[in-house]
Amino acid sequence: MEIGAKIRQLRITNQMTQEELADRAELSKGFISQIENDLTSPSITTLVDILQCLGTDLKTFFSDSEDKQIIFKQKDYFSKTDDELKNTIEWVVPNSQKNAMEPIRMTLQPGGKSLEDQPMKEKNSDMW
Repeated sequence: MEIGAKIRQLRITNQMTQEELADRAELSKGFISQIENDLTSPSITTLVDILQCLGTDLKTFFSDSEDKQIIFKQKDYFSKTDDELKNTIEWVVPNSQKNAMEPIRMTLQPGGKSLEDQPMKEKNSDMW
């Protein structure tokens, strides 16, 4: 089984670029490319992280059946903290990249900002 080709197919199905997958998995774009081209093999831990970002797990990845999860709980969230921007992004539905909408929850620390927004002035500010 070519793991790289299967990861590439999942990434494309989820409409993600190598850079987006690398960012979510906290890896380099070059490393994702090497994995997809079967030039290197990820560790089990790294593979689990990549698959989580792609909305699947080891069991599903290595099986042929496709049971789709439709109910997601907080334990299913994938989160990334950016200390420089002082924010935490949680992807509420891990495999939603293939859908029309991708719900996320962003928590901004005082002085934190999103990629586009100005720094937050209030401690508890909601964005809708």
